[in-house]
Amino acid sequence: MAQELQNRGGPAVKQMFPVEELARDERFVRTKIEDSILDPRNTTMKKERRSNLTPDLPEAPDAARALMHGIFVGEIQALEVAGRTCWDFPTGPGRDQAPFALKLDMARQSWDEARHVEIAIKLSEHMGTEIGEFAEQTMLYEAGCNADPVLRLTGVNRALEGLAIDVFNTMREFGDTTQDPVLFFCEDWMLADEVTHVKMGSDWLRRITEDDPERRKGALEFQRAVDKLFSFGGFRGEEDENPVHLARNFRRLAGFSDAEITDLVEVSAEAYAEAQAGRGAALAATA
Repeated sequence: MAQELQNRGGPAVKQMFPVEELARDERFVRTKIEDSILDPRNTTMKKERRSNLTPDLPEAPDAARALMHGIFVGEIQALEVAGRTCWDFPTGPGRDQAPFALKLDMARQSWDEARHVEIAIKLSEHMGTEIGEFAEQTMLYEAGCNADPVLRLTGVNRALEGLAIDVFNTMREFGDTTQDPVLFFCEDWMLADEVTHVKMGSDWLRRITEDDPERRKGALEFQRAVDKLFSFGGFRGEEDENPVHLARNFRRLAGFSDAEITDLVEVSAEAYAEAQAGRGAALAATA
């Protein structure tokens, strides 16, 4: 399609767009995810300290604002990846192609993500923060923009959007606990969209790999690797130390099996243990 536009004298639009060229204005500051995960200051925190998002914590307001800013930049990247899926792959049934109906679903999802970006901006203002107060990590885009359309489905619609289910449910519960009806309603609204996105990805994965069990197996293995990355070294899990907890019921609604949820708990625990070891090594190196 890109070559056809060029032949017609139309603009050349890149396919498989590099993360370094994503459009951002001067308000955005990028940081590397490994710098956050391996920050030795995290190791010095008392183990008994609870870090899940609850209103009784002194740092809860700042943590909630930081998480909302993370939602904002995450929704921008989700919009970019879903939109890229409509363009990056030729239309068709081939292994390196995307069915036209899948592209229509991704266009609808892009519409949803654009709405989520607008909601996140207004919620950030409601919570007393602004664009750029916190840094942006682009790992969501990098993990999602795979050159294989099936791996992109698992990376985006099952891993990234699955993370969004967990995050939105955490913020939804925080809004309920703090009696903030605006936060609760907005997060509840976006959570419903994310469940739809994950379900859509699960359905398309089954349809595309129906006659190719090896490809499906590879896609699920890739998803497991991405899920480990998206656990952010203990950010997501089921312990008090994890700020975001797994939204089991909503994940079931989205099509995840109990076995998949149990495996995700194990993946999150592995990510936390590895991050703790890395932080300890970083701390020892600075001693």
